[in-house]
Amino acid sequence: MGLMDYLRGQFIDIIEWTDDSRDTISFRFPDNDAEIKRGAQLIVRESQVAQFVYLGEFGDTFGPGKHTLTTENIPILTSLKSWKYGFESPFKADVYYVTTRLFTGNKWGTSNPIMMRDQDFGIVRVRAFGTYDFRVTDPRLFLKEVAGSDQNFRLDEFAETMRSRIVSLFSDALATGKVPVLDLASRYQEVGEALLPLINPVMQAKYGIELPSFVLENVSMPPEVEQAIDKRSSMAAVGNLNDYVKYQMGQGMEKGGSAGGVATEMAVGLAMAQQMMKQGNIQTTPDAVAAPAPAASASSGLPELLTPAQAADAIGVSEGDVMQSVEGGDLKAKKIGTSYRITRTALNEFLQS
Repeated sequence: MGLMDYLRGQFIDIIEWTDDSRDTISFRFPDNDAEIKRGAQLIVRESQVAQFVYLGEFGDTFGPGKHTLTTENIPILTSLKSWKYGFESPFKADVYYVTTRLFTGNKWGTSNPIMMRDQDFGIVRVRAFGTYDFRVTDPRLFLKEVAGSDQNFRLDEFAETMRSRIVSLFSDALATGKVPVLDLASRYQEVGEALLPLINPVMQAKYGIELPSFVLENVSMPPEVEQAIDKRSSMAAVGNLNDYVKYQMGQGMEKGGSAGGVATEMAVGLAMAQQMMKQGNIQTTPDAVAAPAPAASASSGLPELLTPAQAADAIGVSEGDVMQSVEGGDLKAKKIGTSYRITRTALNEFLQS
């Protein structure tokens, strides 16, 4: 080998990276311990950015195009090298290519349940998983915080590196946005879109990454919370608790009328009679009006003061339904210490409302 061939092998004339993979995010150009000479050609293709690093410090950044390396277009390297008279002699530097295209369909998920405070259910444990799309927007920050000095940083390494960070950001966004569990469980797409403005600023500031899409595919909660959600959904479908109670009593009459006892049946009869009177189907004569009167005292066999459990048994619903009606102000009750007592009169008024 002649002297010219030997010298030519010591210098880099062309720097380029032909990416034939679909999963490489960053790639360090292999210099084989050779130096970059003045006038070398740097080729950067679409969806690529070339980042120079000299002795651990970031130098110049180049976007798509063909660049001739001279003093004029590497001012940061010129400063780092302390060239007094410009770029004349060959030099060594690392060149990283960073892919800036969109990487789609990346999976994320919680390996353990995350704790969140919900306005309806208190502290709950939630598991979640889904997908997200991302692109690199700040090559320097990405190389510094995510890829490091890896020669070939791929998607599988990225997923492993970012999994816990994505989950942490998801948890923080839920806490900041105060997203109800009910919304998490029923409105995946809307919740994902709503979380993006909370997640993206942190992703860009910490890692130099932008997430155009963040999708929730599944959210699971402990069985007791799911049962509470099912109950809430059923109540929403039924509507007002008063109507729900009357509906339950009507169902009991159709099945034999034993669930709520005589008081329940008489109360339903009173409610039906009052409704018919409003519609004009019953004459409002003194006798006709007086006929339903016994129903008003249909619960006379009950104590004067009832516990919520006794009231629930009397009208054929759960104690929780009675308490919800008490706390909502629909059913009047007296608070004695830490418990409630309901009068027979208040119970009759509730059934007639």
